[in-house]
Amino acid sequence: MNRLTSGAGTAGLLAVALAAAPAVPALAGQGGSAASGEKLIVRSVVHDKDGATHVRYERTYNGLRVVGGDLVSHRDATGAVRSVTYNHDRASVAPNTLTPTVSAAAARSAGLAASHAQREQASPGELVIFMTDGGPRLAYEVVTEGVRADQTPSRVHTIVDATTGATLQSWDDIKNGTGNGIFVGTVSLGTTGSSGSYSLKDSRGNYTTDLGNRTSGTGTTFTDTDDVWGTGSQSNRQSAAVDAHYGAEKTYDYYNNVLGRAGIWNNGTGARSRVHYGNSYVNAFWDGTQMTYGDGASNQHPLVELDVAGHEMSHGVTENTANLTYSGESGGLNEATSDIFGTAVEWYANNSSDTPDFLIGEEIDINGNGTPLRYMDKPSKDGSSKDCWSSSLGGLDPHYSSGPLNHWYFLASNGSGARTINGVSYNSPTCNGSSLTGIGHEKVEKIWYRALSTYLTSSSTYAAARTGAIKAAKDLYGTSSAECAAVADAFSAISVAATSETCGGSTPPPPSGGNWVTNGGLESGQTGWTGTSGPITNNTGRPPHSGSWKMWLGGNGRTTSEYEQQAFTVPSTATSPTLTYWIRIDTSESTRTYAYDKLAVSLNGTTVKSYSNLSATNAYQQVSVDLSAYKGKSVTLKFTMNEDSLYQTSFVVDDISAQG
Repeated sequence: MNRLTSGAGTAGLLAVALAAAPAVPALAGQGGSAASGEKLIVRSVVHDKDGATHVRYERTYNGLRVVGGDLVSHRDATGAVRSVTYNHDRASVAPNTLTPTVSAAAARSAGLAASHAQREQASPGELVIFMTDGGPRLAYEVVTEGVRADQTPSRVHTIVDATTGATLQSWDDIKNGTGNGIFVGTVSLGTTGSSGSYSLKDSRGNYTTDLGNRTSGTGTTFTDTDDVWGTGSQSNRQSAAVDAHYGAEKTYDYYNNVLGRAGIWNNGTGARSRVHYGNSYVNAFWDGTQMTYGDGASNQHPLVELDVAGHEMSHGVTENTANLTYSGESGGLNEATSDIFGTAVEWYANNSSDTPDFLIGEEIDINGNGTPLRYMDKPSKDGSSKDCWSSSLGGLDPHYSSGPLNHWYFLASNGSGARTINGVSYNSPTCNGSSLTGIGHEKVEKIWYRALSTYLTSSSTYAAARTGAIKAAKDLYGTSSAECAAVADAFSAISVAATSETCGGSTPPPPSGGNWVTNGGLESGQTGWTGTSGPITNNTGRPPHSGSWKMWLGGNGRTTSEYEQQAFTVPSTATSPTLTYWIRIDTSESTRTYAYDKLAVSLNGTTVKSYSNLSATNAYQQVSVDLSAYKGKSVTLKFTMNEDSLYQTSFVVDDISAQG
């Protein structure tokens, strides 16, 4: 597996990129050259262990900044460009005209109208080129700053067409969302100083300040005389600081130790966390430079929970990698990315006072009724988020359009259906009725970070997310890996349709020896079969009937659904068409009367054979099914397994044949 470094790199990284190709053309990899007047600016570099590089660029055209013109050039170890990922899939950034017919003053008025903050101040309006799905447009970008009614600062970007005056897009930069902490309990903290004078600042550069319930300024760095911080009660102002500081440290350590990223900016620099913001402020936010936390309703519920800290600081990582625009589908991907990595930080910290789970904000009681802010197994449980992708998703608030990607993360990590993880009960359905088995959240997080840092661009959609995640899974685990299949299956399960990027693998060999089933002996792995990731395996947990591979369904000892299927045609000229397979069943169930775990064998949806834990034999037996009724027809053979919450049953199938 590749070890990654990425993001806004040091000057040394940028120098390497520029030395490799000081003027990489915008059409590199497509046989073209940079358009006249176009310049590329290196923004970040990802170096793979095998010497490949992925250089992210911003562009200008005739001196105008191109908003949404970012691209990633993918090069092999020799420096040759192998492919280019363009935002909006467009290489050209030349608009139809460079002459505005709308004044900057009119654009500024439109920017003020798009903001709903108080005490607003709008920039004069910068003439830019704005990339859209319909092509590049001459436009003004107006930035309007102010404060919302709930005390959250606001920095709204408004794109105004410079020839028609129409508002093309608008988004807000502000993403809201030994010490004794309120949520984390007694923990070790990094501090500086010596006897009698300590500061809440660690060796990574993370430090925490008290805003004194103001809404501006940097605040005052917390100090202490004995290096024992807080009491665990919100009435002690240091307690909220302990949670915030601990969250910043664990977030930095997760990115550094697990993903190989040296902090938000990937330069080894920590971040400032400000606590006690505003009066009864029920939110937390990242503003591009620092974290800020309110004290919650009546100043009694500080929003400093660990996954909230990881969430908000991960907005900074997104900002310094793909820089996903906070509107439309890219806004939902942005918000879900923070939910995913906020959850990852919680699992990494593994704090007994804030048990890791797949819920967002479950400790802060922001709803006032003890429920989480968001659910990853079934996002719609919050009443507003969506479980499945649809064409209308981009019109929602990013906190709600994030739902499908959060759902994808849970399904790819843990699989579908009901289950209990770390003492928390979940029930995650799929949008297409499929049954999935997960690959573990750690692998999914590495895949998503690779996609974010290497393949996504600022306006990426859910379709682009599927493409990028599959590419990332192939990079990290292999083209025909179970991990790649799980990623693809989970996107299908949230209704994101397949793109041209697939997990691939070898071309299925034609059935040999008269067998109409492709790869019936399973020795080519998943070739010819589709279904849940994992059952077709060559591990040593259960013996095959022959060779090294078999189809091992079940054996989990928890609530699980798995399936494998394949379509084949029974020739009309067949004289005695017969399906045969070998099956071995063993179980840890003690009952002799009730079928808890079940396997169904079906043809075109009709069950032809059924098995359960009551069928255990601990030895292979051959089974035959008459196919005469299917002569001249296409047949879908499917093995479907359902296991309950306790005690495993293993259904192992091998040497599947249809002939005659």
